[in-house]
Amino acid sequence: MSSLYGISCFAAGLAGNIFALALFLSPVPTFKRVVKAKSTERFDGLPYLLSLLNCCICLWYGLPWVSDGGRALVATVNGTGALFQLAYISLFVLYADSTRTRLKIVGLLALEAFVFAVIAHASIAFFEQPARQLFVGCVSMASLISMFASPLAVMGLVIRTECVEFMPFYLSLSTFLMSASFAMYGLLLLDFFIYLPNVIGVVLGAMQLVLYAYYSRKWKGSESSAPLLA
Repeated sequence: MSSLYGISCFAAGLAGNIFALALFLSPVPTFKRVVKAKSTERFDGLPYLLSLLNCCICLWYGLPWVSDGGRALVATVNGTGALFQLAYISLFVLYADSTRTRLKIVGLLALEAFVFAVIAHASIAFFEQPARQLFVGCVSMASLISMFASPLAVMGLVIRTECVEFMPFYLSLSTFLMSASFAMYGLLLLDFFIYLPNVIGVVLGAMQLVLYAYYSRKWKGSESSAPLLA
């Protein structure tokens, strides 16, 4: 039974890693366009900066000196995610349209590094187990919930414009499947800080899929649609 339990935990976490990889790869077409044009055009680098901070905090939570026994598959997915976000941010810095934009991105990156260093240092210096896991878990949970809530603005845009152009189906599907996998992983581990934000992610991902199913017919059936800014 314990062997089956271990396999189930690993399978759920591994599935979450695979679906998360699809999410991390989703901006690749955007950055192909950036590299080809040698310009960031009107794309915004802030979401990648916020994703980097979220990945770093969740990576810290997954390490064994924070979580009791460690959460290896949480650490691997967020470590991979952090590398992807750093690569995207580096391209933003390289191809920024102005020195002011470049300095802004670098400044925000430095601020993020400082915030993460404060969180990591405080968790080690001021907390012993199990309070350390509780502290970092609360921070990581808040970060995850804010990340999952960020598509709400896009969902509102879809409802107002009846256009799904900027809510890609595969991105919404990957979000739903990743959240479902990690919600199961957290439930199997009885880890509140993993399963609660991912249950919220499942709900929001399902809402995106429902909106896509409803509005994609109208969008495809319309003769034309107004161009939207990325």
